[in-house]
Amino acid sequence: LNTPPVAHFHFHQQPLFQNRCQLTFQISSKMAEGKKPNIVFIMADQMTGTLLECPNLKIPNIERLRKEGVTFQNCYSNSPLCAPARFSMMAGQLPSRIGSYDNAAEFSSSTPTFGHYLRSQGYSTTLCGKMHFIGADQLHGFEERLTTDIYPADFGWTPDWEKPEERPEWYHNMLSVVQSGKCITSNQLDFDEDVAFSTRRKLLDLSRGADERPFFLFVSLTHPHDPYAISQEYWDRYTDEEIPMPSVPTVPEELDDPHSKRLRHVMAIDQYAMSEERVKRARHAYFGSISYVDDKIGQILDTLETTGMRENTIVYFTSDHGDMLGERNLWYKMNYFEGATRIPMVISAPSSFGLNRGKNVKENVSLMDVLPTLLDLANIRNPGYDFRGELCTEIDGGSLLSYLKTSNEESFVERNRTVLGEYLGEGAIAPLFMIRRGNFKFIHSDPDPDQLFDLDSDPKELNNLARDPKHSEIVKAFAEEVKKRWNSKEIEGKVIQCQRRRRFLHNALMHKYVPWDFQPVKDASTMYVRRHMDLDDIEKRARYPQVPIPLPDNRS
Repeated sequence: LNTPPVAHFHFHQQPLFQNRCQLTFQISSKMAEGKKPNIVFIMADQMTGTLLECPNLKIPNIERLRKEGVTFQNCYSNSPLCAPARFSMMAGQLPSRIGSYDNAAEFSSSTPTFGHYLRSQGYSTTLCGKMHFIGADQLHGFEERLTTDIYPADFGWTPDWEKPEERPEWYHNMLSVVQSGKCITSNQLDFDEDVAFSTRRKLLDLSRGADERPFFLFVSLTHPHDPYAISQEYWDRYTDEEIPMPSVPTVPEELDDPHSKRLRHVMAIDQYAMSEERVKRARHAYFGSISYVDDKIGQILDTLETTGMRENTIVYFTSDHGDMLGERNLWYKMNYFEGATRIPMVISAPSSFGLNRGKNVKENVSLMDVLPTLLDLANIRNPGYDFRGELCTEIDGGSLLSYLKTSNEESFVERNRTVLGEYLGEGAIAPLFMIRRGNFKFIHSDPDPDQLFDLDSDPKELNNLARDPKHSEIVKAFAEEVKKRWNSKEIEGKVIQCQRRRRFLHNALMHKYVPWDFQPVKDASTMYVRRHMDLDDIEKRARYPQVPIPLPDNRS
């Protein structure tokens, strides 16, 4: 940010303001008529939306957001894998349109993202945490990035559709389940503690800085992504009796599908027995990890409120994809069953914005709706604004603002929208397409039998209606729609060619390897107390709220 140097101070990485009454200030509002709102976007990693209504789940801060905002109960990841889900969200486009096929596919610098659009509208744009960018560009519209990523930025995790019998050696296996349980710390905890600390410091800097621009702060945590390990504090939030076991631990052979079988091969599920004790332990750690994320959300909300910024800040919460957690003898993601692809989404705004609060929307929505929704939220005080006038490329998503503003109760239960999905990563041997509309979900991949589920009558997806002659016309209509929307063979060819190129490039680049991983740079010459800065001015600007420097008592 182009602001005068601000003194930084060390803060302990602990829950913020455990007693909020101990630090209360009367802070003047910066909100003015026509001023754009600040936006804090919080993304969890691999948090399934199927557990959000679980009565045993302890998420008081997510519930706090829900009471102050709108919950989209049927929100979907368009591509249930980390990188393509995130890139599709940022671009508002399906993965095949932007070449973001898998966790090692480069995200092109020429693809416009919500970071670019918000930046062009005068926002400061900051990324803190995981984004899984692949390639040399590690910003994609963000002007500032506070941490490195937890995962590599190179082509090393490229799948090979031409050798489906070979299990990728880099893909996580069932040790995430077998070794699940309690820990003092872990790779994931180290990362998220850094993210939480950097987020708090950034919010404090924004509250005491001279930059008058509205801010967009994207906070991305890696929990509750496996490995399923969490500290004692969060493990103890739950008893074993409070952890539900999978409702459908296995499916009969006649109900199983080829893609699920391939996924079990990719994750090497046969290497270890999935005993009840192991499954329970992994799910226990997962529940604890969700509560850990919830605490971090609470820290962000507390900081916004204590600094007076909450009254002009919209908070957007979601995840990139879900986790099967042992349902159907599947773990992790990479499929279009509800556990892997349905995710939480909550948009919360202060009452002064006049948006709905405490509402649940049943309409089908997706991560591709994020970009246009953010543009509408950024211009919420501009009644004549139309986000479509801002776009420099066609997008596949639509704005959700109408659900935040409407007073029509029927709109909360209607399901007229269509959600599209593409999965083009490991475990597949050809493109996997999904259409979610109304009560139906249709899944198609050329080598496999079609799947059609009525999620109103069959929420556990055990009755494949594509086999039922009574639904032949519906299946035919969906199949024709897939053919009109996608050229599966063309996409498959592009994916395979891209995989070949990336495998070659990765091997070549390993000779005198120069990493693309983001390296945060901090200018120590502008931190804390430095000789070239006025000491009184440093202390004044670093303290929040500021205390004016009085005239000397002996001044005549």
